[in-house]
Amino acid sequence: MTTSIRFSEAQIEALARHLGECGTGSDITRVLSAQRLDDNSGQSTKWRRLYWVFRNVQRRDRSANAILAFVKSFLEPVRFTDRSTEFEILRSELNRILAFSGLNYGADGQFRKQKAAETLTQAEKRANTIRAKFVGRRIHPEVLKYCQAELMQHNYFHAVFEATKGLAQRIRELANVDLDGVELVDRVYSLRNPLLAMNTLETETERSQHKGFASLLKGCFSAVRNLELPRY
Repeated sequence: MTTSIRFSEAQIEALARHLGECGTGSDITRVLSAQRLDDNSGQSTKWRRLYWVFRNVQRRDRSANAILAFVKSFLEPVRFTDRSTEFEILRSELNRILAFSGLNYGADGQFRKQKAAETLTQAEKRANTIRAKFVGRRIHPEVLKYCQAELMQHNYFHAVFEATKGLAQRIRELANVDLDGVELVDRVYSLRNPLLAMNTLETETERSQHKGFASLLKGCFSAVRNLELPRY
């Protein structure tokens, strides 16, 4: 689309930071080259590279058109054929930033104009992001890694179930063991020979905290993972 929109410095930084998390450094280099955008930033950090390029190309063109062309190519839907949920989350966060300029990036990979948001609340509501939905709750990215699809679908029962399964998987990865449930916790968080420990285990208080944490994990696995889907 052709537009006379110009982004503020804050928007350019927000876009650069967000897009820097949407692909690898090689992906960024490839798309910059395809869009004929020179990266003479001398930066190695992905978002700083993009910030330098975006800021300078907008100054050159007095327009955000080149930035939008980069976004359109970088987040082209076909890149996410097997990762539709990831695409929706990335797109929603992008739209939170674009909302202040009266733009929306659609699921079809096209930009459309809309009434510009005037407040962060309006931008969050319009984007309908997971971050907006759970603002202030500080959800760990490892949790979203296992249950983001269920959260996007408002399927909270299965979101909790998948998050609990993900917790076990994360422990297996960190401890490099192939166990599950209570057996996994007993092996990994043993007091005599722990593979993982939440503190130094040097005092009785620390050992009690460690045992309490292990008990919480066991309770989580026993309670949540053995629940059946509620029937009404």
